[in-house]
Amino acid sequence: MADARPFHWEFKPEQVGREILRIEGGRRLEGSVSISGAKNAALKLMAAATLTGERCRFTNVPEIEDVRVLTEVLRDIGVTVDHPAPNVYEVASGDVDWLFVPLEAAAKMRASFILLGPLLTRFGRVIISNPGGDRIGRRPVNLHVDAMRALGAEIEYRNGYYFAKAPGRLRGGHVNFPQITVMGTENAMLAAVLADGHTVIEPAAQEPEVDDLIEFLQKMGAQVERTAPNRIEIEGRRRVRGAEHSVVPDRIEAGTFIAAAGVTHGRITLKGAPCNHLGAFLDVMSEMGVSLSCGADTIEVDATSADIKPLRGLDIETQPYPGLATDLQPPTCVLLTQAAGISHVHESVFEDRLEWLGELRRMGAKVEIPDHHHAIIDGPSKLHGAEVEIGDLRAGASLILAALAADGVTTIGGAHHVHRGYEKIDAKFLELGARIERLAEGI
Repeated sequence: MADARPFHWEFKPEQVGREILRIEGGRRLEGSVSISGAKNAALKLMAAATLTGERCRFTNVPEIEDVRVLTEVLRDIGVTVDHPAPNVYEVASGDVDWLFVPLEAAAKMRASFILLGPLLTRFGRVIISNPGGDRIGRRPVNLHVDAMRALGAEIEYRNGYYFAKAPGRLRGGHVNFPQITVMGTENAMLAAVLADGHTVIEPAAQEPEVDDLIEFLQKMGAQVERTAPNRIEIEGRRRVRGAEHSVVPDRIEAGTFIAAAGVTHGRITLKGAPCNHLGAFLDVMSEMGVSLSCGADTIEVDATSADIKPLRGLDIETQPYPGLATDLQPPTCVLLTQAAGISHVHESVFEDRLEWLGELRRMGAKVEIPDHHHAIIDGPSKLHGAEVEIGDLRAGASLILAALAADGVTTIGGAHHVHRGYEKIDAKFLELGARIERLAEGI
C-alpha cells in the first residue's frame, strides 16, 4: 500500500472553507484517543452565560467551527468572549445593546436560536432569524416560539425574523411540548430562569447535555431541578451570578470512534469517555459483536475478533435519550454494512437523515431506502474508494469511517462540515494509524 502524503498542519477555525479529505483505507486503527467536550453542551452553556453580567468561565470547550460561529455572534451583540487558552472560554454579558441575531449566523448554525430564551428573559426583547443548520429534514422552531408565548412573550414573525418582547417580565407557566425537543427544552429552561414565578416543562428532554446545562445553571444560583425523568421545574430568580464549568464529554464523538474501531477491526482506548451516557449505543455494539469494557473514564474497544467471526447484523431504531441517539445512526449504519445479514434501520427523529446513504452506495454498500424513515442494509459489503460528498456533520464523520474501511483511496468533498462538531478529527485518526490528508479545493 503506497504511502499517502500525511497531514502536517494544525486546523485553525478561521481557515475553514471548502475542503477535501483524501483517505487511504484498509488499515486497522489502534491506539488511544481523547474525547473532546460536547458540542451540544458547549453551545448551550455559552448561551446561558448571557443570563448574567458577571463573568462565566468554561473549560473542556471543543475547538470547533460551531463554537467559533457562536463566539462571533455573541461578540457582535456586545458580549465579551475571551479565549485565554485552548479549550477555555470566558463570557461576560454586561450591557448588551444590539439584541439582533442576523440571518448570516442562523444560516451557519441552527443552535444560534438558543439565544432566544436567555436574551428575551434578561433584556425583554430580541430579534432573531429563522435558523439554518444541517439539512436533515424539517426542524421547526415553532415549539421554541410556543414555549416563549407560554411564558408571556409576544412574538411576531416577519420577513424571516422573529420579533420577540416580554412586557415587563416573563411569567412562569406550564410549557407542555407536543413532542420531545432537546433545544426547545433548553430554550424554555433558560427563559424560565429569570421569569417571575414557577415553570414546569414537560415532556422535558433527558439528554445528558440538558442535565449538564442544569448543573451549570444551579452553579449560577438558578433554581432548576429535574423532578421526574421527563419533567423539569424552575423557580424564577431576579438575577443569577457568574460561574465556572467544565463541559461534559461528547458522547457522539465517543460513539464515532467506537464505530471506527468496529469498521476497521481495530482496538482503541477512548480516554475521558462518558460510558454512562452511551447505554443504548453500547448495547447495539455489543449485540453486533464489538467487545467493550468501561472504566472510570475510559472505554476499551476491541473489534479484532471480526477478522475471524464477522459482526452480526441487527435492527435498530433511533429514539430520544435514553434511546439510540439519532446522531449515532450514521456511524452505526456504516458498521452495519460490514455485519453479516440483513439489518433494518428506522430513523424516527428526522425524516431526511437517511439520504446520505446514497453516498455509501457509491462506495459499494448494499443499501435500500424504501422511504424517508427506513433503510435496509445487506452485509457484509466490500467497500471501495470513491468520490463522495458530505452533506451534513454526522454523515460527514460517517463517510470518513467508511473510507477508513474501504479498499483504495476515497476523496470526500465538503469536509468543512465535519469541523462544525469534531475537534481535530483527522489529526485524531492519524494518531490511530489512519492515512488522511486534508486539501483545499482545487489542489
